[in-house]
Amino acid sequence: MRAMVLDAPGRALVERELPVPVPGPSEVLIRVSACGVCRTDLHVLDGELTEPKLPLVPGHEIVGEVVRVGSAATRHESGERVGVPWLGGTDGTCRFCRKGRENLCEHPTFTGYTHDGGYAEYCTADERYTFPVPDGLDDDPHVAPLLCAGLIGYRTYRMAGDGIERLGIYGFGAAAHIVAQIARHEDVEIYAFTSPGDTDAQGFARSLGAVWAGGSDELPPDLLDAALIFAPVGALIPTALRAIDKGGVVVAGGIHMSDIPSFPYADLWEERVIRSVANLTRADGEQLLALAPTIPIRTEVEVFDLESANEALEHLRSGSLRGAAVLVPDTG
Repeated sequence: MRAMVLDAPGRALVERELPVPVPGPSEVLIRVSACGVCRTDLHVLDGELTEPKLPLVPGHEIVGEVVRVGSAATRHESGERVGVPWLGGTDGTCRFCRKGRENLCEHPTFTGYTHDGGYAEYCTADERYTFPVPDGLDDDPHVAPLLCAGLIGYRTYRMAGDGIERLGIYGFGAAAHIVAQIARHEDVEIYAFTSPGDTDAQGFARSLGAVWAGGSDELPPDLLDAALIFAPVGALIPTALRAIDKGGVVVAGGIHMSDIPSFPYADLWEERVIRSVANLTRADGEQLLALAPTIPIRTEVEVFDLESANEALEHLRSGSLRGAAVLVPDTG
């Protein structure tokens, strides 16, 4: 099979012919139809996430068809459409798993990081950590971003709490354009913050219902109930604190962020909260995939051939994407 492979951090991906992987007893073999390109992939390639399997096939926003099941696998049948997320497996026994907080598992595995992912024609996945794709989601390239940008965005949004009327979103990319649709469905006002001067992204945000869009160096016209941060920029934490009202919440939705500069305690006082989001749970996936066709969520994607993965990653790095990049291998 064709695959794009990372040999070492800091290097471009290399196209290679690899054997089609054999599923383990509790795994399924998936023919990949689409794989989203996520900012976490950049963090892996750049060495900011420091313990990848090497050589590695990245990619963790996978949609495809089950073509073989392992000897002990019972969850899926051949021919079923499934999605594969970032969280690839947990031990099921640690104190976090026992409390229903599997996203904090002490011995997790991750798709496209500790286990080969979807920048390939085929991949394997633990059947417990795959999701059936609902019939109402019938375009695989448009489904793929839901498997990470959507899931992490959804969890980040839910971690902001109930009763939100005004929501700020810092970094208006793949996750933000999905979250905005969920929030507008729930009659929440969206305030979008982009890189200063990025009028294209600001226009994109307004097209998705944002009542205000401006640069991250600006304050919104009204204080916010919560702010979600998807840009990996630590300086946005104190910036967002100054934009939220008393009792407001700032939620950092990324797996990696630059250092957070110091800020005065007065910006945190009056019961403001800073929190982060780690990974996802299977419940998040089930809830989002059930919700998506009812809104319906429309992802905006730019499709690239598998062998153009490096180009797609550079588009993501430069901020030139509108929505999400998706790789589509042609497996015949």
